[in-house]
Amino acid sequence: MAVEIIDPVADYAELMGEIFDFAAIRAWFAAGHRMQFDALSAIGGPYAKYILEDLLGAAPGTVVNGTPLEDFGGHHPDPNPAHATELIEALSHSNSPEFGAASDGDADRNMIIGRNFVVTPSDSLAVMAANATLIPAYKAGLAGVARSMPTSCAVDYVAKALGIPAYETPTGWKFFGNLLDAGKATLCGEESYGSGSNHVREKDGVWAVLFWLNLLAATGRRVEEIVRAHWQRFGRHYYSRHDYEALDSAAAADLMQSLRERVVQLSGQSLGG
Repeated sequence: MAVEIIDPVADYAELMGEIFDFAAIRAWFAAGHRMQFDALSAIGGPYAKYILEDLLGAAPGTVVNGTPLEDFGGHHPDPNPAHATELIEALSHSNSPEFGAASDGDADRNMIIGRNFVVTPSDSLAVMAANATLIPAYKAGLAGVARSMPTSCAVDYVAKALGIPAYETPTGWKFFGNLLDAGKATLCGEESYGSGSNHVREKDGVWAVLFWLNLLAATGRRVEEIVRAHWQRFGRHYYSRHDYEALDSAAAADLMQSLRERVVQLSGQSLGG
């Protein structure tokens, strides 16, 4: 039996170069624009460092916490505002980088932020869909889009404007996989910061970051400008995720049962004063 050793980082970078306009992103960095990518001491670090710093010319140190560690260096490798607090702080000053991103433990999820501006996963998916034709691999348009049920309906309005199908699925990437296999969806996203396309049958955090970088390079706009322009065109759809940890399971079950019993009576009621 022959064992072939491959370099997955190089193979992945080659695929990303076929999807995105690397020349435009290089020019964006060469013009003095800066970003910070927090790999949270997880597997996305080597991929991000090679692509962003070595191939695209981002300044050394753009990728932080880039060495994968067994204990994630004490980080909680979940890219959201509750856990990527170092990145939030780094992007909160007047002289901060213009663009920030983080990926999770297996690099399939992502968080996108601008200077003093956090992008929700629902808005991120909608913005990517609305601007997909700016990306070389999607310049012919999208077959359709898909989102998980808890994700806001922001992308639905984009799909309606584009005249393409929008699919709502239960939570779980396997449902997106069926749509991707059938050629019915090109972009997919879920409420927990996961997004991806038909370039693979999974969500892909580094891909999403490169998508946003390509948008910044193609439009010349900042993250906040892109999102606010999106709201002006499609309306704003509010989304919030709350994680509750170490709760008593019996109390949580009682709460959910109470909601099920009351849900039919909630329409038209005013709650919380």
